[in-house]
Amino acid sequence: MASAEGKIYVSPPPPRIPVDPAVLPPQLKLTESQQKLYDEVLEHFTKEGYELPEVDNGALTEEEKFWLSCECLLRFIRAVKWASAQAAIKRLEGTLKWRREYGLYDLITASYVEPEAVTGKMVIWGYDVDNRPALYLRPSKQNTEESIRQVHYVVWALERLTELMGPGVETLALMVNFADRAKNPSLGQSRAVLNILQTHYPERLGRALVVNVPFLLNAFFKMITPFIDPLTRPKLRFNPDCIAEGLFTPDQLISEWNGTANFEYEHEKYWGALVRMSAERRERLWEKWREHGAKVGVREWDLKCDIALEDMAKPAGETAAAPVTEVKPETETETEVANGAAVPPVADVL
Repeated sequence: MASAEGKIYVSPPPPRIPVDPAVLPPQLKLTESQQKLYDEVLEHFTKEGYELPEVDNGALTEEEKFWLSCECLLRFIRAVKWASAQAAIKRLEGTLKWRREYGLYDLITASYVEPEAVTGKMVIWGYDVDNRPALYLRPSKQNTEESIRQVHYVVWALERLTELMGPGVETLALMVNFADRAKNPSLGQSRAVLNILQTHYPERLGRALVVNVPFLLNAFFKMITPFIDPLTRPKLRFNPDCIAEGLFTPDQLISEWNGTANFEYEHEKYWGALVRMSAERRERLWEKWREHGAKVGVREWDLKCDIALEDMAKPAGETAAAPVTEVKPETETETEVANGAAVPPVADVL
């Protein structure tokens, strides 16, 4: 949706990406020893009668089986640095329990977190040159007092971002603008968010770009750096020129970051459109998952390739897709970063 003045109020849909399902992305190409370890983890969760230990109603739900994709298992295996199947299983089961207890399947809904969204302090908009969805954090738009719902809003956004990732894309681009910063973040809540991201969303950060960092915030970064996985720190870059450095095309970068997308946040226009787009995307993913057997270990690659091929077959203009771009599967280096979702700016928007 754009106005007569060229203003944009809604997020663009996932890019239409031409893909060949037979050409697997690097993160799915395993060595013999890696395949053996993966098979052990998969067998654990698919054995007859499996139940999540130490919980009531331990049988896996459909939502949990859907979440336990091939790529999900591999993300957690990489997060433990291929140490052992048991180490990955322990982390996966810990996250399965956390997702239940934290309310991923019931409490954390769009209507519940919407009060946190009304000023546009956190916006999902556009894709970088590697087709990663971008999450913009704008701390100056803070509108609520510190609470658990603020953390829930971050989790809700992360779930939506994973739905909007195309074939071969497993990470996001984090964009933080500290212009007109109102106050310093809470160290305690920042640490809590970092713990969630490092523990339950490993391997989800592609890049983190930060601009307009005030002098006093440098001290905060120094305080919180010890809590960040050391392999994550190189993902964090300050004051980049996103277009000149080839990180974004101008049309996929909002104007406050010197892009040509004249995005303006109007909650009534943005929020409903985002919720509908992500719900439609989720429904299509579920439909494809059921077609592929509705079981643990289904490849996200297959589901998303099916959707991409359907979209590419539609006449131009029939879908509201973003411009066609070349698929760029993430490199082996990018997918080897353990605990990749954790960087201080996420917590700082709270």
